[in-house]
Amino acid sequence: MLKTILDAAAAGRFPAPDGSVTVLPQPSPRDAGVVAFSAHAVVFTDQDPEWVRAAVAAAPADVFAAPMNPHFLAGFADRTGRRMDTIDLLSAGSRLPGEPPLPLTPVADRDHPRLVRALAYREDVRAWTAPGGVLILGRGVAGRWECAVEVSPEARGKGLGRALALSARHLLPEGDHVWAQQAPGNVNSVRTFQSAGFRPIGSEALLIPRQA
Repeated sequence: MLKTILDAAAAGRFPAPDGSVTVLPQPSPRDAGVVAFSAHAVVFTDQDPEWVRAAVAAAPADVFAAPMNPHFLAGFADRTGRRMDTIDLLSAGSRLPGEPPLPLTPVADRDHPRLVRALAYREDVRAWTAPGGVLILGRGVAGRWECAVEVSPEARGKGLGRALALSARHLLPEGDHVWAQQAPGNVNSVRTFQSAGFRPIGSEALLIPRQA
């Protein structure tokens, strides 16, 4: 069910902006958290939905902000025995036809540091390098395609991050979307993905197993 909601949002069809909270089962043992759209939040967890709704109602915030309020998120993490790193801006881009805009070299070394980190959060992970940068693509929350890019300090300011993010859109299967998370304060990352055609969809707080 979560995948259906995410797919629809990526295509521009959002849940009703009525201030309500939808509670869904976790799509996998790994994935729990909150996605907030405009005036509608989706909490995905195996916890009792009545507990979720009561905890959201008790948060010291208005109905629209409560599911992303630190009071609720801290209680959510405590109840599930998980941790939360940050609240991210969630964006998505549709598939583009043709070849990526720069040559990419597949990473065969599964011990590559970026690949090792990605494997803790995604399946079907693949990675490519370009001079000065790395592109990661894999299946994350609810099986959606997710990407991340990394640009070396000496290669920054030359459009490489945008080219890597754009490349991710060319590497998708037909008809799919690719998602990316950016910390809102990381303005360079936000601008990079938006310049590559990724549209803001909402915000997301993932609860991560403590051993991850």
